[in-house]
Amino acid sequence: MEPLSFQEYICSLDPTTLPRILRICAGVYFQGSVYEISGNECCLSTGDLLKIMAVVLQKVICEDTVTGQTTELPPTFKGKQDCPPHFPTGLFQSAPSPRPNTTLQTPGGWRQGLTLLQALEQWDRQPLLCPTIGPHVLFLHPIYEVHATMHLRRDIVKIPSTLEVDVEDVTEEAQHVHFARPLLLSEVLRMEEVLPVQAEILEGPAGPTIFESTWVSRLQRGQQLQLHSCSRAWWVLASAPSSGRHFLLSSAYQGRFRRRPRLFTGVQELAASLQPNQLLHVVVTQDCEGRGADVPPLVVGDRLKVQGLQGSSPDTWLLCHRHSGEEEEEGEKLLLPLDLGGSFVEETFDSKKYGLAELLERQPLPCEVRVAAADPGLEQDVLGALPALRLEARLDQPVLVGSFCQEPSECFEISPRWLDFSVLLSEEPVCPLAPTTRRCRVEELTEAFYYQLLAQLPGGPAPPPPRPPKRVQVGTGPGGQHPSTPGSSPSGARLAPSLPPLPALPQPKTPKQYGQQRSSRVTGASPNRILHSQWGACLQAMPSLTGTESDIAEHDYETVDDNIQKAIRKMQAVFPF
Repeated sequence: MEPLSFQEYICSLDPTTLPRILRICAGVYFQGSVYEISGNECCLSTGDLLKIMAVVLQKVICEDTVTGQTTELPPTFKGKQDCPPHFPTGLFQSAPSPRPNTTLQTPGGWRQGLTLLQALEQWDRQPLLCPTIGPHVLFLHPIYEVHATMHLRRDIVKIPSTLEVDVEDVTEEAQHVHFARPLLLSEVLRMEEVLPVQAEILEGPAGPTIFESTWVSRLQRGQQLQLHSCSRAWWVLASAPSSGRHFLLSSAYQGRFRRRPRLFTGVQELAASLQPNQLLHVVVTQDCEGRGADVPPLVVGDRLKVQGLQGSSPDTWLLCHRHSGEEEEEGEKLLLPLDLGGSFVEETFDSKKYGLAELLERQPLPCEVRVAAADPGLEQDVLGALPALRLEARLDQPVLVGSFCQEPSECFEISPRWLDFSVLLSEEPVCPLAPTTRRCRVEELTEAFYYQLLAQLPGGPAPPPPRPPKRVQVGTGPGGQHPSTPGSSPSGARLAPSLPPLPALPQPKTPKQYGQQRSSRVTGASPNRILHSQWGACLQAMPSLTGTESDIAEHDYETVDDNIQKAIRKMQAVFPF
């Protein structure tokens, strides 16, 4: 067929013949736009193929052939409510004469009218009359929105019928054309019926790297993958306190763990670590002074069995039993206040090696462990060389099990929630997984992704309340607490010693009194008295520091002699001001 404008082709298209395949004969490009404007496609290249799936009427432009005015009608147009009763409101009829100045003369010659949609179907591109719009002949210009698919376009393309392109219908000769649609990994995860399948990466993962593994850097455009299956796997977020490294442990990890004793600083942390139906045994690692007869002191080596909390806030106590020797059975009952300090280490009696799943069943997270036996399925288990490992949270994520086509025996697990990118599925055969296929069971995380995961974790139990302020400690001695004073801090913090009081300023003296004091200072005064007297004389010699101008006017000060000037210079060297 001959090429037609896109508007002409769509207006003449029979919707019952869809889908139709079109070839673009003359493309169009709007500068400043890559793909679309307001959700509609605006850039089509010559030779592109479109597969039209649906045509939706958006609006109709009515043009008055006499005045040239245009009226925009919605697809649901039904006419006006104030039309004369002898006119069929909102109905169209063909013009009685093809002359452009034809007007509506009488209603007697009207036959049964057509609705807007019927007029577009039966009287397309024909002059019409509608009394609710005007008395003159009208032309209808429908505007459609065309829904089509294109090669390597993931979403349905929406094209306005007024786009200035020429097209030709190639449906008959393009029956064999397959319009490939890219898919995201998150979409493939919901299509279990297509697995296993081979796929080509169209666009690699966007954003910063999340794993330190080498296989992540190979997820580039053009790489061929084999997607074998999907599974509901779970992971454990872990950190190495000694090195600051972070890991994700797969549920398939076969290493064995031993529990590590926990460290506690203060009674408040002991109370926060209590679990239902579980006793906590700790050993005191730092002496802690008591509080009178009610709270005895704790000594290094004391073994405590933590029972639980007693009382109600704010008078809440931690019930413990102290065992200082093995011969004691029940032990001494202690009620420790939550604001008591101290240092404790957990006393564990469990030397069993646990698998990852068994450990999570017996031990609530977070907990500290060490790898007692490395995973035999890994060539190098990085966790085995770490002195301690902190297991922080369990993450349930559906994953896709995949491998590179060049290395089908090396598998990895991809979580589309963390690593999503577009692929193009193909019909190439997929090699089945061998029983000896190795999988990546430990993934080291980048620091940025680790904190991103922490922010995504669902809210767990509420954190313990902040530690209450310490009470004022009353005691003496070089190694004990400082005595409490009325101005002491309520938190018990050690304050700097207060400065000694300044000597009282002497009252101004008459010249006679000053001479008598000078003679007594020279004959029998002590050195300290001489120093205080000289300091007072210095202050008297500086009236700007000891009084206002009115004070100076009321008193007659003696002129400073050479000896006093020398004393001032000495005082400046000792007490600079």
